[in-house]
Amino acid sequence: MATQDRLRSWGWWPTKGSAAHEEFVGPAECAKCHSKEAGSWAKTPMAHASVRPDDSEILRGQEGWTLRLAPFSYEIKRAGQKMVYSVSDASNTSRQPLLWAFGLGRKGQTYIYQSDGSYYESRLSFYKALRGLDITTGHREETPGDVESALGRRLPAAETERCFGCHTTASTANNRFDPEGSTPGISCEACHGPGAKHVAAMKSGKIEEGRRAILNPSRLNAIVSVDFCGACHRTWGDVIQAGISGVANVRFQPYRLENSRCWGAGDARLTCIACHNPHEPLVDDTAAYDQKCLACHRTAGVKATREKSGKACRVGAKDCVSCHMPQIPMAGIHASFTDHHIRIVRPGDPYPD
Repeated sequence: MATQDRLRSWGWWPTKGSAAHEEFVGPAECAKCHSKEAGSWAKTPMAHASVRPDDSEILRGQEGWTLRLAPFSYEIKRAGQKMVYSVSDASNTSRQPLLWAFGLGRKGQTYIYQSDGSYYESRLSFYKALRGLDITTGHREETPGDVESALGRRLPAAETERCFGCHTTASTANNRFDPEGSTPGISCEACHGPGAKHVAAMKSGKIEEGRRAILNPSRLNAIVSVDFCGACHRTWGDVIQAGISGVANVRFQPYRLENSRCWGAGDARLTCIACHNPHEPLVDDTAAYDQKCLACHRTAGVKATREKSGKACRVGAKDCVSCHMPQIPMAGIHASFTDHHIRIVRPGDPYPD
């Protein structure tokens, strides 16, 4: 299903903004009982999906970032208590204090500022592969007409809410967009729902009532589970409705996963959380995923069983994802993405849309 359809349904769903700010307790309160999960979660990319500029290691680690894109000169540096983003040409300069940094920086980090009541996305972003700045993905390459338009792109209201909804927690409350009252990053309540009722019930010894007051996504069936993660990572329905085709859709893992032949009608062994624990840092070692592949696929010489009906690979039984989930480079992002469309990849094959 498309995320907008899920949001209209009953119950909690990521990016849903119906709960009031008072219903959220914050990750520190969650950590009082769930210290193990909270401790490892703090090291995940989701926990740092957004930060205030002062908390950005990328921005703090430099005296400033500069780039010349004629006829403009760009700079991000500290000015007093703020990180200021500026662009100049031969006769004019435009400056804006940065309000948010979106993205941990594994691939890049983009900056948000505000002007005349609207939010803007910086025309330049930091890219890890470059160790520097370049044009933000999605911005036009042609030269802007003045320093104001060279500084960044005004975000339409609906897009602003979506961006903050997937990079912060509770940026929309009571169905009203209010990012200043949000929690930076994707915290516990972004996925499990607002926790005030849960905490109150558990403290009162009403254990079953407390359990019903919070969502445990691990109990969702396979299709709903993948759509759950797709609220931010794009569901199959989201990508189809948006008409995103070609290599650009490699970033949307739920869509790519559900295009896989082995997805079928949905298999709990092939959901996002089957391979990725959202409470723990992302694992980069390809060999660490072998056991997941071998939960369905048998090795050479082993007979098929009901649990292991997948064919044996003729090439090997280790580092499976390095062949069957290739890295797809995206020039505009200066990075490669793991393609979650699981398949046999043959040289010269076109990108499977």
